Amino acid sequence: MATIIVIVIVLVILAAAAVAGTMLARRRALQHRFGAEYDQLARDVGPRQAQAELAERQRRVAKLDLHPLSAEQRAGYTSEWTSLQERFVDDPAQSVVAAGALVSAAAADRGYPATDDDRLVSDLSVDYANRLDGYRQARRISAEAGTAGTEELRQALLAYGALFRDLIGVDPAADWPVPATEPPASGAGVPAAAAARDSRARADMPDGDETDAAATPDGDDNWVGSGDQAAAPTTRKD
Repeated sequence: MATIIVIVIVLVILAAAAVAGTMLARRRALQHRFGAEYDQLARDVGPRQAQAELAERQRRVAKLDLHPLSAEQRAGYTSEWTSLQERFVDDPAQSVVAAGALVSAAAADRGYPATDDDRLVSDLSVDYANRLDGYRQARRISAEAGTAGTEELRQALLAYGALFRDLIGVDPAADWPVPATEPPASGAGVPAAAAARDSRARADMPDGDETDAAATPDGDDNWVGSGDQAAAPTTRKD
């Protein structure tokens, strides 16, 4: 009888150890995948509830019909982003609001339900957890765009841009433009060949007739580095 009791106790201990090991492995997997998102949620609702919530997000997103954008869609979004960033110097608030809308549109075209902002954030956390802090801050600044400072708006545009490039599938090795806070200097960001051409043109002009070469925001030529050089109209999936 004593032997049976000992065996039962050992089996219970082993079972408890197996459960604890499974829970620990699960927690570590979630921490690895969600990073700061897991830590924040664990602080807010407790580790066990955080694990349940994140696991539910994974199950929900696994059922979505997620798909990459076509080359045409990617080129169209690239063109739209370049255009709104060029407007940042003249109207930073509106540019940031437009950037937020563009992120939502790209997410919808990828297959995420984008009509509910909070649902979109939680869904995006499954694959883009490292962008969530910046995205949340950008949304907060967007909501206060009329009173936010220029540098705040610039940081919001950068945060939106980081998530946006991931969503549309831009090559991570491609250069990413940094929004300026003032108009670029003459010739800044102009490709070397164009700059040389403009320089020769100015040299051939009579004195007093020089004009500044057209400048593009820093890095815009390098941003379209994913292989889709020609911008095509955006194709949206109904």
